[in-house]
Amino acid sequence: MPNKLGNKPGGGSGLVLERETARTAEPPLFQVILLNDDYTPMEFVVEVLQKFFGKSTDEAVAIMLQVHQKGSGICGVYMQDVAATRVSQVVQYARDWQHPLQCLMEPVGD
Repeated sequence: MPNKLGNKPGGGSGLVLERETARTAEPPLFQVILLNDDYTPMEFVVEVLQKFFGKSTDEAVAIMLQVHQKGSGICGVYMQDVAATRVSQVVQYARDWQHPLQCLMEPVGD
């Protein structure tokens, strides 16, 4: 006969508990994108890619050419807060040098 706690005599309740592993969702990723304009010098774009995104000269030139020829280029993929910081830094740096360079972020997969 079960006791007040619903346990069978002998100590067991007859229930088997399984440990549930908590899964945390991966944080959303954002790509940082530079947009082409007719005024920002190509050399400045290369400098930005090296300074803020750690690109080598060859990588920076390749991305700059993509921005120039296709209208935009991906600088990198980051978690949201890092992407937002990079965008802010690039825009401020461009304004400090009086260039209209545009930098934005968008969720990966959109």
